[in-house]
Amino acid sequence: MSALDFWGLILSYVYAFALLIIIEQIAKKVKWPNFITRKLIHIGAGMWTWAILFLFDHWYIGIIPFASFIILNYIFYRQQTFKAMDDEKESPGTVYFAISITVLFLLGWRNTAADKLYLVLPPLMAMTWGDAMASLFGKFKGKHHYTFGGATKSLEGSLMMFIFSFLALSISLFVLQATHLDVHLQTFSAANIVLVSIGVGFLLTIVEALSPFGTDNLFVPLFGAAALYFLL
Repeated sequence: MSALDFWGLILSYVYAFALLIIIEQIAKKVKWPNFITRKLIHIGAGMWTWAILFLFDHWYIGIIPFASFIILNYIFYRQQTFKAMDDEKESPGTVYFAISITVLFLLGWRNTAADKLYLVLPPLMAMTWGDAMASLFGKFKGKHHYTFGGATKSLEGSLMMFIFSFLALSISLFVLQATHLDVHLQTFSAANIVLVSIGVGFLLTIVEALSPFGTDNLFVPLFGAAALYFLL
């Protein structure tokens, strides 16, 4: 383990617990409902995946924080440790999200020039922002509801899922291309990236709509990575 790996682990755990504690305390003071705090934590955790790329020398050390949170999030879920993240009515979506992040980093990241980061960051950003905006917009503005697998969602929320998934996918792909973090994207034009993002965004909107009991946190990133693999 290098010095960078050591400090990467420290920073990752400090960030994770600080995120949970700070949002928990703010929620108590301003009385935010659980669905808002849960999505803020969801966004904060998802965005940390970018930091992982720069905080570790060795990939097998870099995946430890998210892999460990598979177990930790399950304990938090069962014990209701952080009310801002879980309550008795919530699904174990935080566990599924930690699983999908770990799996995608295992598949596409070795901290080398040959990394397939287009399989990792874009689908995770689609889940991070698409799911959060779909849930928040659906709660506040959703008027046309539908139910599948015991979960009630809205057409308005699904529209936000598509818009923010498309934006998250395209922006992430452009960033990976412009910064040369992923050499596999260097031959693709802007039009290619936009068209792929539209197609994958539409697919993920359907996946999110059909995923029951929080499993969208698992299926959206994995289906997104599979679609990007075949399209790019």
